Amino acid sequence: MFVSGAADTFLLGVDGGGTQCRLRLRSGDGALVGEASGGPSNIRFDPETVARAILAGCHAILDRAGLPRETTSLIHAGFGLAGAAQTSAREQFLASRLPFRSISLDTDAYAAWLGAFGGENGAILIVGTGSCGLSIVNGERTYVGGWGAEISDEGSGLAIGREAIRRALWAHDGRATMTALAETLLDGFGRNPEMIIDWARSARPADFARLAPLVFDYANQRDPLAISLVETAARDVTRIAERLLSAGAPRLCLMGGVAGALRPWLPPYVTDRIVPAAADATEGAILMACRAAGGN
Repeated sequence: MFVSGAADTFLLGVDGGGTQCRLRLRSGDGALVGEASGGPSNIRFDPETVARAILAGCHAILDRAGLPRETTSLIHAGFGLAGAAQTSAREQFLASRLPFRSISLDTDAYAAWLGAFGGENGAILIVGTGSCGLSIVNGERTYVGGWGAEISDEGSGLAIGREAIRRALWAHDGRATMTALAETLLDGFGRNPEMIIDWARSARPADFARLAPLVFDYANQRDPLAISLVETAARDVTRIAERLLSAGAPRLCLMGGVAGALRPWLPPYVTDRIVPAAADATEGAILMACRAAGGN
């Protein structure tokens, strides 16, 4: 991956999800300049804030590399961002007028696919704060899920955490059996449902997703509530995987912060099709930037 004869060219890749974003800057010949990370980067929620955070991360890389911030004018940037499937979010993000030489914007799923397969046929299934699948076969895209936290994100950290809170309240009400996981969740809010309501009112998807590791810990301890939650998530992710494979994808990359913990709960006919990614989504975003710059 490089840009021919472009000594004054840089390539920036940004992988932005619901919990964090990762930035990687390379020189035109492919050498690593530096990396940085930031907070949630779903442009559907706050595109202008995401744009400012990306620019701040880029400046941090340039500062550490001893390069002037004006170097941004030499950077071809590739952005794979959550929420980029939404036209209004894309338009608002691009209206921020980031000072890069060129900008390539697509979904975080597309950047993950491009990094994983380098443009060859395959499917990726992201299971992190949210969930989304993308199969690309002979250039034809098939998206599965990823329609936003309000109505989608099945099997994700968000879905697991939110349902865990809901089911803990059931136990508090006497509608379900109290388990160790429910006890722990309720104790975290002083066993006061009003505190849970106040927290949930302003909680972002990432806040719910932070409860997912706790659920997996209790599932490994055979807590009945935790097992039920994880099994539900596994069924939801399996349905996404089945659709991706039925679209003709010969192989599947499973990725995201929840993917590793969830994989042992998936059926063999799905896990047998899973392959490691050739590169991560940030490299996929850099490849987007490289293509925009006319590179190889």
